[in-house]
Amino acid sequence: MLAVACDVGDNLGLLPGVLCNRLHPAVLLLIGAAACVLGYGTTWLAVSGLAPALPYWLIWLALCLAANSGAWLGTAVLVTNMRNFPLSRGAVAGILKGYVGLSAAVYTEIYTGILHDSAASLLLLLTLGVPVVCFLTMYFVRPCEPSLAPNSSERVHFLFAQIGSILLGVYLVGTTILNHVVALTDAWNYLILGVMTLLIFAPVAIPLKMTLFPSDRRKGPLDSSDTDNGHTEPFLLSSSSGSNLANLEDDDASDIDILLAEGEGAVKQTRRRPHRGEDFRFREALLKADFWLLFAVYFIGVGSGVTVLNNLAQVGIAAGAVDTTISLSLFSFCNFFGRLGGGAISEYLVRSWTLPRTALIVCTQVVMIFTYLLFALGLHATLHVSVALLGICYGIQFSVMISTSSELFGLKQFGKIYNFISMGNPIGALLFNSLAGYIYDLEVQKQHSTTTDSDIVCHGPNCFGFTFCVLSGMACLGTLLSIVLTVRIRPVYQMLYGGGSFSVPRTSAH
Repeated sequence: MLAVACDVGDNLGLLPGVLCNRLHPAVLLLIGAAACVLGYGTTWLAVSGLAPALPYWLIWLALCLAANSGAWLGTAVLVTNMRNFPLSRGAVAGILKGYVGLSAAVYTEIYTGILHDSAASLLLLLTLGVPVVCFLTMYFVRPCEPSLAPNSSERVHFLFAQIGSILLGVYLVGTTILNHVVALTDAWNYLILGVMTLLIFAPVAIPLKMTLFPSDRRKGPLDSSDTDNGHTEPFLLSSSSGSNLANLEDDDASDIDILLAEGEGAVKQTRRRPHRGEDFRFREALLKADFWLLFAVYFIGVGSGVTVLNNLAQVGIAAGAVDTTISLSLFSFCNFFGRLGGGAISEYLVRSWTLPRTALIVCTQVVMIFTYLLFALGLHATLHVSVALLGICYGIQFSVMISTSSELFGLKQFGKIYNFISMGNPIGALLFNSLAGYIYDLEVQKQHSTTTDSDIVCHGPNCFGFTFCVLSGMACLGTLLSIVLTVRIRPVYQMLYGGGSFSVPRTSAH
């Protein structure tokens, strides 16, 4: 239940989603820092013994508040960057969520190498360290004027950040394996920490380069000889997507008639309902079938994945694994590569083939069907393969959902829409975890009903076999729903990316 508290807190982001349109990102970071101090600080007092024994419900709330700080910080950073770089939404989502996926491995490295497996020291680090980072960076997390034309230097900068994150991921994989093979001295641990810190801050080279070597103007396809000759191409490029704009052109004719009638006072001015790809109000998005299809697909894919993550230690023990730390680290690394790769691959699909990003979700749901069946076998030989496949699929669905929701419903209310869909994570975790816990406890009672052994863990495929069969069936449903969603939104992506790059649609407001 404590793991569920973290899931609930991390994904309850409706309040920061509402306030991100009214408050500066720095204020959101301050609120997140305060929640971090209160939540982790209370937990640290309980674990360190400096406070009297706290009731279970209070610790649950403290962990929920501590995890909720991530929702405030994540909303501030994600919404700001998605709006600052609207033409590179897949790359932005992949990089930011990729680093979030790697954070578990980073903290594990610090916990085992520097803090010597001290839980109290780790909680104190989170209580003080995260707010300090917020204070140091809040000035730089701010809205700026976005570039609405393809920019070659921007793509190079994103590529640099992606390569830097990949190097960090590979480095953490190597150091994790090294820690399990060789007993490292403190000097080596500090050296590993120093190199890791340099890799984490490698993207800082981008703003330093832009500050020390500023360019006179942004270079892009519009900065060509045609522009110098006075010829300017329309922003919405004419292409095969023209047929998909036919219904929008019909709306233009009726809109002109309405505007003329308004000028003569014949009709009252009204707001046209937005089309998919334009800026939606939150309540307007709630009325769209595509919104609930995306929510259902995310609920099934990520909700089931986080259930396995929360029970991964028990799953490993049931399969005969002695040390489950490797499984947890493997999931973290594959989750990172899934998030980063999901953003990059989906960006290629939409720009080169005008395929919706959800086509990737279809593929991941199919893979998850067979992955859960592998888990159901309860074999130690297939455990790590199953964990790796699930981590990749889990990460891909995270980054794809973010980009897809922003493209279908716009960036104006993106904070609310994204955080509402994210609630599918804790809801799925609560439902699927309840099922997994119930089945697990029944099997424990069967295995230990005739013994007095103090070991109350469960062994064998029956511990989670039924649960994984249910999750595999849910993945079949998720595959069907994601196919329906992909077919429905294909015309939207043909409209947005018909010219090979993102075209900002018209506003829905009159």
